[in-house]
Amino acid sequence: MRVNEDTVLRGHKVLLVPYEPHHVPRYHEWMKSEELQKLTASEPLTLEQEYEMQRSWREDGDKCTFIILERGRWDGGCPEDQCMVGDVNLFMVDPENPSLAEIEIMIAEPMSRGRGFGEEAVRLMLYYGATTLGVSTFQAKIGQDNITSVRLFNRLHFKEVSYSSVFQEMTLHWEVTEAERRWLLDSVHVTLEPYREMKASNGHAD
Repeated sequence: MRVNEDTVLRGHKVLLVPYEPHHVPRYHEWMKSEELQKLTASEPLTLEQEYEMQRSWREDGDKCTFIILERGRWDGGCPEDQCMVGDVNLFMVDPENPSLAEIEIMIAEPMSRGRGFGEEAVRLMLYYGATTLGVSTFQAKIGQDNITSVRLFNRLHFKEVSYSSVFQEMTLHWEVTEAERRWLLDSVHVTLEPYREMKASNGHAD
C-alpha cells in the first residue's frame, strides 16, 4: 500500500516502519522457521519470491504492512535490520470498502517475545487503520492453540464471533464504536513522522 510508504509510527517500545527491500533478507531468514510458518500459515519462499512479496505489499491497495523495530535499539544507533523484531499487517477484506480489515501480528525474534512489543504494535496499527485508512471493524483469525495471541487480542477488546472446526481457528472482531475509539486514543502513545527523516536524524540515511 503506497499510503504508508513514508510513514513511521513511533510508540514507547517500538517503531513501525514501511516494509522496504533492505528488510527482506532478515525477513527471509525468519520465515525459514517451521514454527513461524505454522503460526502464520505460510509456505517457505525463495529469496527472490520474498522480494516479489515485498513489492506486492508496497503496490497492492488492499494490503498495509509495517516492520516492527525495537525502539531502544534503534535510538541507540543499531543498524535498522538488526533492530527488526517482527511485522504487523492489515488486509482489506473488500478493497472497494476499507471498513473491514484483517489484522495480523508476528514477533519473529524469540528474545523479543513477552516484552510488550506485539501488543504495542497492534495498538499502533489499530490507531493507524482507524484514523488514516477508514477501518471501522478489525478482525483477527487465530489458531485455537495460539493462546498467547488470543489473550493479546482479548486485552484489546476483541470478541470471538465465530469458530471453524475445520481449520481449528477462531475469528475475533473489534468494532470501532465512539466509546472504543476514545478508549484506543486514550490508551495509545503514538507520534507520526516521515520515514526518511527518521533515518536521517539517526545517521541511517540511504
